[in-house]
Amino acid sequence: MTPLPWPSTPPAYGSVVLREFTEADVRLALELGEDPYVPLIGSLPAHPTLQEAEAWVRRQQSRHAEGRGFPFVIDVAGTGVGTIGLWLRKLAEGIGIVGYSISPEHRRRGFASDALRAITPFARTVPGVERIELYIEPWNRGSLRAAENAGYRREGLLRAHQEIGGIARDMLLYAAP
Repeated sequence: MTPLPWPSTPPAYGSVVLREFTEADVRLALELGEDPYVPLIGSLPAHPTLQEAEAWVRRQQSRHAEGRGFPFVIDVAGTGVGTIGLWLRKLAEGIGIVGYSISPEHRRRGFASDALRAITPFARTVPGVERIELYIEPWNRGSLRAAENAGYRREGLLRAHQEIGGIARDMLLYAAP
């Protein structure tokens, strides 16, 4: 599949700019890998070595060319504070899926909500995306607040919807209005 074009202007909202991954984001990978949850939901190992963090950044850099979606670094004043992606595995159904994570040291500052406000209008420009969804575990209050603050609406509970850490987890389905 030929990848869709990368945005010519980086999506932005408030203090947040969404940009491509660079080698400098190895530091962010090391930070995210220390969080107990982030390694369970993606390909970043827990407590990554420098080489594992570098490999993870290279994987993020390749996702767009592979046609998987748009992986972005959430950048605030030149510092990567988290990641957000628009994933296209359900594009044939008209659905773009957004996922995000904020480095523990940068949480509770509104960066996730601003990143959602930046990626949502961009997602609407991607050919074939008619609906934008988020899946959030019910216990994750920070993520729930971020989604609601960005205007996403809860649509329901999906029982045993997604395997995380080897366990089928319930997920709340949120969608952009």
